[in-house]
Amino acid sequence: MNRTIKKVAVLGSGVMGSRIACHFANIGVQVLLLDIAPKELLPDEEKKGLKLEAPAVRNRIVNAALQAAIVANPSPLYRKADASRIKTGNFDDNLKEIAGCDWTIEVVIERLDIKKSLYERVEQFRKKGTLITSNTSGIPIHLLADGRSEDFKQHFAGTHFFNPPRYLKLLEIIPTPDTNPDVLAFLQHYGDLYLGKTVVLAKDTPGFIANRVGVFALLDAMQTMQKLGLTVEETDKLTGPVIGHAKSATLRTSDVVGLDTTINVANGLAQSLPNDEAKDVFVLPDFVKKMGESKWLGDKTGQGFYKKVKGEGGKSEIHALDLSTMEYKPSQKVKFATLELTKTIEKLADRFKVLVAGKDKAGEFYRLSFGSLFAYVSNRIPEISDELFKLDDALRAGFGWEMGPFETWDALGVQAGLDLAKAAGRTSAPWVEEMLAAGHQTFYRVTEAGVREFYDIASKSYQKVPGVENFIILDNLRASGKVLWKNSGASVIDLGDGILNVEFHSKMNSLGTDVIQGLLKGVEMAEAGYRGLVVGNDAPNFSAGANLGLVYMQALDQDFDELNMMIQQFQQAMMRMRYSSIPVVGTPHGLTLGGGCELNLHCDRVVAAAESYIGLVEFGVGLIPGGGGTKEMTLRTAAKYEDGEPEFNLLRNTYMTISTAKVSTSAAEAFDLGFLRRGDEVVLNSNRVIAAAKSAAIDMADAGYTQPMQKTNVKVHGKGALAMFKTGVYAMQQGNYISTHDQLIADKLAYVMCGGDLSSPTEVSEQYLLDLEREAFLSLCGERKTLERIQSILTTGKPLRN
Repeated sequence: MNRTIKKVAVLGSGVMGSRIACHFANIGVQVLLLDIAPKELLPDEEKKGLKLEAPAVRNRIVNAALQAAIVANPSPLYRKADASRIKTGNFDDNLKEIAGCDWTIEVVIERLDIKKSLYERVEQFRKKGTLITSNTSGIPIHLLADGRSEDFKQHFAGTHFFNPPRYLKLLEIIPTPDTNPDVLAFLQHYGDLYLGKTVVLAKDTPGFIANRVGVFALLDAMQTMQKLGLTVEETDKLTGPVIGHAKSATLRTSDVVGLDTTINVANGLAQSLPNDEAKDVFVLPDFVKKMGESKWLGDKTGQGFYKKVKGEGGKSEIHALDLSTMEYKPSQKVKFATLELTKTIEKLADRFKVLVAGKDKAGEFYRLSFGSLFAYVSNRIPEISDELFKLDDALRAGFGWEMGPFETWDALGVQAGLDLAKAAGRTSAPWVEEMLAAGHQTFYRVTEAGVREFYDIASKSYQKVPGVENFIILDNLRASGKVLWKNSGASVIDLGDGILNVEFHSKMNSLGTDVIQGLLKGVEMAEAGYRGLVVGNDAPNFSAGANLGLVYMQALDQDFDELNMMIQQFQQAMMRMRYSSIPVVGTPHGLTLGGGCELNLHCDRVVAAAESYIGLVEFGVGLIPGGGGTKEMTLRTAAKYEDGEPEFNLLRNTYMTISTAKVSTSAAEAFDLGFLRRGDEVVLNSNRVIAAAKSAAIDMADAGYTQPMQKTNVKVHGKGALAMFKTGVYAMQQGNYISTHDQLIADKLAYVMCGGDLSSPTEVSEQYLLDLEREAFLSLCGERKTLERIQSILTTGKPLRN
């Protein structure tokens, strides 16, 4: 369908509406954000002599909501400046302006009468053929369109974003019987490609897909917690990262979202699901009812399952609710023997069998909760979806589960999951037994060609998972035998079409000796018989940086010869990537810090996920970037000297970026900081990054890529700039803004970026700067306070300020 979205109207500026508006602004779309006009003046407005007719008053509600979104943390905007694409107004004065919009999204209060009344007004101004959707999560979509014109109905659907819209990837599309199939196809395409979402087509049933299953799992966890006598802290320990869920787990997440939201959604589902076989789960436990009555709703009221209090000396402490007494007590550390057994198991899928085999309360909890979940999701097909993969997609993207329920079931074994369901007193759907009886042992499989297939209940056969044709999923390639080389830290995988990929699989994808070996091997193999190289992985984060543990041990042992060799090898690997005979493309996403940032700085091109947090953070551990990062940022700055801005200003900006360990809050901001440059690409949907990087490598190869030469003409400023930097740093130290140790690091950084103490501006080589960088890095490794900072990071995860 030939449709372009240039301008979007968002009706309703609450938390969801304002943030949906921000996300459209992120991708360059003009937004009209409207809300109601106030009916009375505020005391402050009366003092100013304002009238109800004043624009500042009439748009007060929408402007306050947008301003609250702009200053929110985490920000709903890629850049604060993106808010300039949003125009505000009110329903009375500005609703007529939706005539110039390509898409109108309604996000007002969850009341059918109010929404329908607004739609009646929308029809007076909406241009025929334009999209009209609702973000409702609790009202049947078909009821909303009732009574509207034929054109309205054909272009109407539910578009259920999850909060916060920028960060949570799920977008549920819910059609009505009247929705035009072309409109549906467009919404799915646009949500994926332009909004960066995992788009799931849902049926018009209560809670749609994600909330129906996710809220069931949350409430079931609460009831199982009560049944087993588990504490709040124990429950969150069992339902967090150990099973691939968010760190906030179950009860802390409820505090963040608001217990009132949980209560409202649960009550809504309980009322609308009288025939649900597990309707007992949607009945709220007594302790939840009491918390609701007491307004213990979580962060918004200052207390929920957890409460922050002032302890001795005014220090903040976290207390947890004791469900037996309904009083708060200091939060306790949790330890289960079963969880101890999983500490050495890195791969999530391998943990589940250990967890359900546990002999303690943890094992009992997992047997009950997994059994109940498996039975529930099996019975939701075909009620909420005809295909099982949609449930997994929805829970991963909407609730942050690393593995969906059917993927988890596969990891345990289908028959084992049936046994758990039966033991938990739940009945699974008959189709699961029929699937096993027909000889199909898993819900998913990967073909020899690397194509992932799911078991289709209707046809009783495996079908290709649709919608992923434009994705490259490394797990599928690995399963189909495309790994060409591997060590403990990295793999070289054949992406096809003459392009190789180096994937990391160290802890947090940290860059150690094995990963460096993998990078060098990837370049060597690509140069020997391929056309290009991608450096990418499917982990949540590209890389948390260099392996600080290795640096710490060698520095502690004062083995500076070995440390010098290690840093030199890192630098050489970066330069090898930069100056190879084949194009190298980096794929930053999530955390891309320290050495991970340096690696991407040395790629020919970068294809970044929109949610990329890129930065050189070495200053925080008492070091400067030592893997070529200081050199490369100095080189990039020097390349801008022809742009007209004073050279010292440009150099100072780069210096401040490194010395303050700035990390971009998005890929868009990474351009502003110099970590990305013209020619680099940003992809909204992180699932598309590796495929886009492969295409970039092919394009460069097809264009006749030639091996570049190392630069010998990098302009540095010598003593003049060095004195300027050192004077500024000294003043900051004297004013107690930084410590003497910070002053030392800052001086070392300035020394490298200025090219040492050269008497005048001079052109130097990249190798000259690399040598200065390595020398400064090594000297800082010999500082006691640097070692204390590194030790603090390794033991507590937090830097020590000294």
